[in-house]
Formats: sequence, structure tokens, C-alpha cells
Amino acid sequence: MSHAAADGAGKPLPSGRGATSSALRTGISVRLPRGPRLTTFDSLSNRNFLFLWVGMLFLMAGTQMQMLAQSYLVYDITGSASVLGIINLGIAVPMLTIPLFGGVVADRFEKKTIIQVAQIVAGCLSLVIGLAIDFEVIAWQHLLISSMVTGGLWAFMMPARQAIIPQLVGPEKLTNAMALNAAGISATTMAAPALAGGIYALVGPWNVFYLIGALTLAAVVLTSFLPKTGSAGTSSGKTDMLRDIADGISHVWQRRILLVLLLMGLAATMLAMPFRFILPVFVVDIYRQGPDSMGLLVGLMGMGSMFGSLYVASMGQRYRGMGLIIATIMSGVGLVLIAAIPVYNIAAVIMVLLGIGDSGRQALNQTLIIEKANPEYRGRIMSLFMLNYGLMPLSITPAGFLTDYLGGQTVIGFMGFALIAIMIVVLLTQGRLRRLS
Repeated sequence: MSHAAADGAGKPLPSGRGATSSALRTGISVRLPRGPRLTTFDSLSNRNFLFLWVGMLFLMAGTQMQMLAQSYLVYDITGSASVLGIINLGIAVPMLTIPLFGGVVADRFEKKTIIQVAQIVAGCLSLVIGLAIDFEVIAWQHLLISSMVTGGLWAFMMPARQAIIPQLVGPEKLTNAMALNAAGISATTMAAPALAGGIYALVGPWNVFYLIGALTLAAVVLTSFLPKTGSAGTSSGKTDMLRDIADGISHVWQRRILLVLLLMGLAATMLAMPFRFILPVFVVDIYRQGPDSMGLLVGLMGMGSMFGSLYVASMGQRYRGMGLIIATIMSGVGLVLIAAIPVYNIAAVIMVLLGIGDSGRQALNQTLIIEKANPEYRGRIMSLFMLNYGLMPLSITPAGFLTDYLGGQTVIGFMGFALIAIMIVVLLTQGRLRRLS
């Protein structure tokens, strides 16, 4: 009986078929082998993160709808591309100047309260804009003010939103949670603009802004279920803000891996993101296609982004440093291929590759930055990361001018090669990042 289980009377239990039923009859529990567990949506089993994530879907859907509706509305009112540029600059200026202070606020005060106040103001602002359109008193100056206020709100809200995630899910599920955030943003990028365009055309722009306000206030309701997480042991007002900002920068300097990660994010933003804004040049002048074809390319990039995010969500905590390097190189390779092959059907496939690289890079970069920062500095560190979005116009504007003189293929090809070259240097010199898991 050395190889057989025995019951209480010393009789061997049957093996093979029927063994389980016999064990159940005798009251003995048998541990059966389990199949592989699906981990892609692990962090959504956390009730608090589920509320935050669903609220993020509503919030980002409203944001994507606002970007489209506001652009159309500005052009409808003014017929001026210059005014359209001014409106977009209205968002960029506070995103470049305020995030460092938003990071200090996120580290000093209750993050849930910061998120709620910003969402409430944003929702009410959308409703006010909707009323102004409905009563035909809207002017482009109102939309400029709205853009600047929105940029300021995001500068305070996003550091708090990102810093609260590890407090809700813990370090073991942080990569999964950040990747699911990225997947949700990708999904709203694919669906929300099309919905906004349809509503704008069918029932008027004011109804788009009413819906944006309703979605944002729905995010407020969901966020209200979150627990209070405290201020992570920060100074809570004992020092001035400038000193706290300096302490955050010093923390990055002392932890060189944080500096490397932030610089990688900056390089990718400056070299990979301008392509999205130059895409109309490729669609019209190179592929000889119309706006519907451009919409398909953007949708395919969004689909690739969602696939990439879901892959990162399922990969766990292994090889994340190498994964970040590889994903960034994928973005560079995608840009080079787009520049080298001026064929629309092939570009459609490459857009999926670009989406995968972009989403994987952003999800892993943000995850590792949050993870490697001390909890009391996370808001400030994420505010440094947010400066990338404020700095983006510094690369988009010269890229646009160079495209007029050199052509889109030359400019995008150069950016792709530059991004690959930087990542090769990182790969060869940053051993700690390569080994990061």
C-alpha cells in the first residue's frame, strides 16, 4: 500500500476513473489540479479599484468626446485654424506650468478629495458650456477659458489618480492595474470620438457637452465609494510648496533609476507622439485617401493599444524593464516602417504595431515610476511625468514646420531612428533597468 491511499478502515481507495467520487463518498477531500488562472483582469477583483477604473472609463470617454466636439465647435464659430491652435494651447500651458504644484497637493492631502473636487468642477464646466451653446451665447473666448481651466484641473487630478492606485491594489497588482487603465483609455479612444461626432451631427453640439457633464458626474458618484487613503506621511503643510517640489526633484536625482525612467518617457513623448498630429499629411499627400481612411488608421492604432495594454496586464512582474525597452523600440521601428513604406494597406497593419508599442511603453513606464518612488513622493514624481504632455508641443511644432520643408516621411523616419538609437544606448548602459522585474 505504499503507492495507494487508504481509507479509515485500511482499504485502498480506487485510483483512475471513479477515484474522485469514491473519495467524496468516504469524506476525504482530494485536491485536483487546476488549469491556468486568467490574470489579465486580476486587479478588477479589488472592489475599490473597480470603482476607480469604471469611473476612469466615464471620465476619459467624456474627455475624448470633448476634444472632438470642442475642435469642431471652435471651427464652426470662427472658421479659423489659428484660433483652433490657440484653444489647444490653452490646455497645454497649465499642463506645463501647474503639474509640479498638483503633485505636492497630491502628496500633502487626501487624494480622493482632490479627485472628487476636480471631477465636480469639470462636470459642471461642461454643463455650463452646453447651456451657453444651447442659448446661443457661446464665443470662442469661453472655450479658451474652459480649456485652460480643464488643463489646470487635470494637472491636479492626474497625479492624485495615479498615486492612489498602489494604495488601492498593492504592489503585487500594480502593473496589472496600470495596464488595465491604459486598456480602458484605448477603448474610449476608439469609441468615444465617433459617438461624439454622431451626436454633434444629429442633435447638436450642446447635447454632446450635456453628455460629457453627465459622464463626468457619473465618475464622481463612482469615486465616492473609494476609501480615504491619507497623505502617505507627508509634511502636510509644514514646509512651503517650492521646498516640497525641490524635495521631489532631489528624490529623483538620488534614485537614478527614476531619472532614467522619466527621461525615457520624455524621449518617447517627444519622438513618437508627434506622428499622431502629422498623420493627416500621410493620409492626404502620401496615401491619397480621405478622412474616413484616417479614421480607420486611428482606430487600428487604438485597437493595437488595447491589445498591448491587455498583454502587459497579463505579464505579471517579470522582465518589465526589458519589456519597457522592447516596447519603446517597437514604437521606433513602427515609425521607420511608416516612413519607408508609403502604402496605405501596409500602414494599416503598422498602426497596430505602433499602438502595441505605445501602450506597452506607457503602461510599463508609469508602473515602474510609481513603484520605484517612495510613497510620500508619488504625487510629485507623477507630476514630473505629466510634464511630458506639456512639453509635447515643443516637438510637434518643429516637426510640423520640418514636414513642410522636408516631407513627412523624412521627418518621421528620422524620429523613429532617433528613438531606436536612444533605446539601444539605454539597453547597453542601463544594466539595472534591463534586470528590473
